[in-house]
Amino acid sequence: MTCPAYRRATFVAVPEISRFFGIVVVMYYDDHPPPHFHVRYGEHRAILEIESAVMLFGELPPRVLGMVVEWATAHRAELDANWSCARVQAPLTPIPPLE
Repeated sequence: MTCPAYRRATFVAVPEISRFFGIVVVMYYDDHPPPHFHVRYGEHRAILEIESAVMLFGELPPRVLGMVVEWATAHRAELDANWSCARVQAPLTPIPPLE
């Protein structure tokens, strides 16, 4: 027997673009401006703007935020390119992790 709710559910893949030190960076298709990316770290969630690497929403531990800002600053061009791809539903390119 199949659960009726399961049959109706639509599952949307969330493109993971990088992962490092327990930090997961994703970008959603058809997301709202300004250009940004989403970060998960344990129970913490945040949204950071691509251009400035400023946190728009959420909360991250200070050390994690520092690593994400360092990573985003180093990969701004790649984040911009992925944002453009996401706007047209094109595949996103993985970005190397912070080392």
